[in-house]
Amino acid sequence: MSENSIVIVGASTVVVSVLVKIIGLPDQIRKNHKRKSTKGLSAPFFLLGLLSYVLWTFYGLLQNDWVIVLGQGIGVLTMGIIVYQIWFYKDAKS
Repeated sequence: MSENSIVIVGASTVVVSVLVKIIGLPDQIRKNHKRKSTKGLSAPFFLLGLLSYVLWTFYGLLQNDWVIVLGQGIGVLTMGIIVYQIWFYKDAKS
């Protein structure tokens, strides 16, 4: 694979990852809040996602890599909010 291809794939990965965390997950948070329900969401999926973001953030701290810490920390925040919503709205009917 050429150096240009590696740069393009790397940059694309960063862009899409950031978009998931600043558009995708917050959109789900807003939808959950508006409906006052998380019906249809998989609690194990979001718990595993949160664990993944936490571990990547911890790894970034151990490596002193603040790009990883910042990027994954945003994931911890947004995924953590959804996990909280799943717990908070667990008895909601809808």
